[in-house]
Amino acid sequence: MVRSLWSAATGMNAQQTNVDTIANNLANVNTVGYKAQVSQFKSLLYQTLQTKTTTADGDPKPVTSQVGLGVRNSSINQIFTQGSLIASESGTSFAIEGDGFFAVRNGNDEINYTRNGDFTWGLSSSGGIMLTTTDGNPVLDSQGRTIALASSFMTNLITISSDGTLMYPDINNNAQSLGIKIGTFQFRNPEGLERQGDSLWAVTGASGAAINEATSTGITMSKVIQGYLEGSNVKVADEMVNLIVAQRAYEMNSKAITTSDEMLQQANNLKR
Repeated sequence: MVRSLWSAATGMNAQQTNVDTIANNLANVNTVGYKAQVSQFKSLLYQTLQTKTTTADGDPKPVTSQVGLGVRNSSINQIFTQGSLIASESGTSFAIEGDGFFAVRNGNDEINYTRNGDFTWGLSSSGGIMLTTTDGNPVLDSQGRTIALASSFMTNLITISSDGTLMYPDINNNAQSLGIKIGTFQFRNPEGLERQGDSLWAVTGASGAAINEATSTGITMSKVIQGYLEGSNVKVADEMVNLIVAQRAYEMNSKAITTSDEMLQQANNLKR
């Protein structure tokens, strides 16, 4: 019965993590570029109470006797499916259609990757303009450099092509390339990326190095769409069902603890 208490306790801990993961998904249902997470579980080691042997009459016992020691969270996986595209009136709203990521440089001078294309034009230290995230982190181009332009450019006239190339109208109002391309990068195993926030990821050994779409072959290129943002890929109905299942599993483990406690109380009363 003491074993049943510990097994049920591990189940409650695992389901609490599951509920927290689902709650985080629901909280970020409107976060641009957010990718849903899902908890994975595994059984703890089984304890052998009785091995294969024979009875006193020499008859073989057919199976061993084993009991489980509970459950634990093995991992929290990230689901990188495409989110829905949401129209935006901002000229610096960019959505990626495909497997690519934007690259940004954070405050620690490290490169992070994101699907959140809610950018803006800010002032650079040289007096020009620079494409940044809403947090002020510079967006990188296909060569890993910040996207900076002279102050003479009118930001409301800057457009991009489907491959991320910045365009600006000439004297005849025809869009011409500025020779700068917003960098898009892919990963062999995006699930191995380390989450740095709601929509930022960092490279790990499990994800592999970033693959620059501008210089790589043999990959499907992503499409950058101006005037749209990629919404969260969280499905509210599915998450609500998962939340109900997790809550019922938590209650079941709680009931197992209550039942074990009552059995121990009855056993204790037998001694009186």
